[in-house]
Amino acid sequence: RTASLKSTVLSIMGNLLVLIMAFKRSSRMKPPELLSVNLALTDLGAAVTMYPLAVASAWNHRWLGGDVTCIYYGLAGFFFGIASIMNLTVLAIVRFIVSLSLQSPKEKIGWKKVKLLCMWTWLYALVWALFPILGWGRYGPEPFGLSCSLAWGQMKHEGFSFVITVFSFNLVIPSIIIICCYFGITIKLYVTYKKSMNNSNRIPNIVKLHRRLLISVLISIGFIGCWAPYSLVSLWSIFRDSSAIPPEVSLLPCMFAKSSTVYNPLIYYYFSQSFKTEVKQLPWLCLGANPCSVPNRVNDNSIYMARVDVKPKVATPLNLQEITEIKTVTLG
Repeated sequence: RTASLKSTVLSIMGNLLVLIMAFKRSSRMKPPELLSVNLALTDLGAAVTMYPLAVASAWNHRWLGGDVTCIYYGLAGFFFGIASIMNLTVLAIVRFIVSLSLQSPKEKIGWKKVKLLCMWTWLYALVWALFPILGWGRYGPEPFGLSCSLAWGQMKHEGFSFVITVFSFNLVIPSIIIICCYFGITIKLYVTYKKSMNNSNRIPNIVKLHRRLLISVLISIGFIGCWAPYSLVSLWSIFRDSSAIPPEVSLLPCMFAKSSTVYNPLIYYYFSQSFKTEVKQLPWLCLGANPCSVPNRVNDNSIYMARVDVKPKVATPLNLQEITEIKTVTLG
């Protein structure tokens, strides 16, 4: 229960920080970065719409809602889960396309295309989330009785085609696309780095690309890794007797999957120097012995302005009395 409460607070606060930082630097944001903001929106949406009810049910040792609430909870979880995996897939494809144009100063992915891709991820997830309500698939309580999801154990026969299609189009194929895209980006960066060994001016840009690639890869690996155990347990309940799995065992993969909304802000914080710096500059984080570095920037700017504005003084001729004093001091 305490772990669920902590993950809820961390998820909401962390993803809110990502959105605040994105809003602050919106004028300097590049089109592909909008997909990272969209991913933070999916994580925040899952945390706000699902986790409070799950935490309350965990504290009361039973599901607090009825059948309608169970359908709502299952729909929200499925909707935001599909939106996240599709967003990661689109992000990997966009990163790959951008890597192909490293030599070109012109952007291949503009704002209009990225906004359309973001809208597509939401519409795609909504269509899949509505399928169980329309009769293809089913939502129901999970074995441990504290939350709801797709009723995997009840879809052995009538919903079998739905299960196979979901796993194929929303887990297997996206995972293959993500792996292939980042593998291709790695090869492209390696070749570009080898060609740039004689050009020291381009090496810092390649290092930045390596950092961005590392963040994207870690986020993708984390999401797939968090949802893989839950997927395996769900498939087991389809092909085998779901009652053979103890509720305690089925609870762990579910909690692990829901924790996927927590680690993305942590990855940004630990592996993105700009994100860490901007977070530390927030006024409400300037507490006690941790002063913000914003004043330092102001001082730097004032020093720079002082250097620009200060005019050199014209030397004035010394009078006879001052010359005599200088000689006296020198000889004394």
